[in-house]
Amino acid sequence: MSAAAISANNLGHAYGDVIALHHLDLEVPPGRIGLVGANGAGKTTLIKILLGILEPTVGAVNVLGTDPADDLITVRSRIGYMPEGECLPKDQTAADFVAYAAELAGVPPNESRQRASDILTMVGLHEERFRYLGDFSTGMKQRAMLAQAIVHDPEMVFLDEPTAGLDPSGREEMLDLIGRLGGFGINVLVSSHVLPDIEQTCDWVVMLDGGQVLRNGPLSGLTETGVVELEVVDGAELVAAELRRMGAEVDEAGQTLTITSSPDDPFLAARDALAATGTALRKLGARSTTLEDIFLGEAPSDGR
Repeated sequence: MSAAAISANNLGHAYGDVIALHHLDLEVPPGRIGLVGANGAGKTTLIKILLGILEPTVGAVNVLGTDPADDLITVRSRIGYMPEGECLPKDQTAADFVAYAAELAGVPPNESRQRASDILTMVGLHEERFRYLGDFSTGMKQRAMLAQAIVHDPEMVFLDEPTAGLDPSGREEMLDLIGRLGGFGINVLVSSHVLPDIEQTCDWVVMLDGGQVLRNGPLSGLTETGVVELEVVDGAELVAAELRRMGAEVDEAGQTLTITSSPDDPFLAARDALAATGTALRKLGARSTTLEDIFLGEAPSDGR
């Protein structure tokens, strides 16, 4: 595994008597990372600590190998941030705002205007770049905030609820943009309570609930169940009998069989059972679960 993009050791944070994060231990590799959980799970607090906006009550974090408490300027120069909620100056054009963001991040003034134009074109705002931000639709504002987050070519970008308030078309367009960031060599942390968005864009998931880590691992490892389903044209009972003879546990529903466990690889067991019985196959595949199923199955019933 490559060096961790994000790590936390015994990390905790409290707002008075309210505990937002409770002794988090994390090791997250580079790539496209989903930070998921219900509203109030601690996602935004964690992002603000990673950015050095908040100081942890206890413990420490590292971002791209640097602790924000030790070298905040280095951390912020290597990271872009798209905050949740509307925070754009209404009386500035998108071009002026994004160019200014580039200068704040250290891009030379003579390069910032061209960089802003290039990034605004990439996010689909080329024609609108000279319009005032106050006249933008919600989707256009989200694109502008994404543009300012990546205009300085960061190594990593934090996106806090990037699809909030978008209609279905705007949501799909934003998710497509997020998916393309990895192609530019940018690590991405997407914070969202909309779990299908994470499934569509990320390959690693950190799941929080009540300020604690429920899951931390690759998306494929979280959603794979080890269960195999096959549908045959006819003769399902013969295939089921052969699978059971081989030691597999099988559920039947019409011509669909579900192999819940097998002494050997269930796909190989299905192949051998089909060959032994001479049965024609219509469909074969692994059953997967969703992040929502995982979250509902593991989160405490009281929401904490």
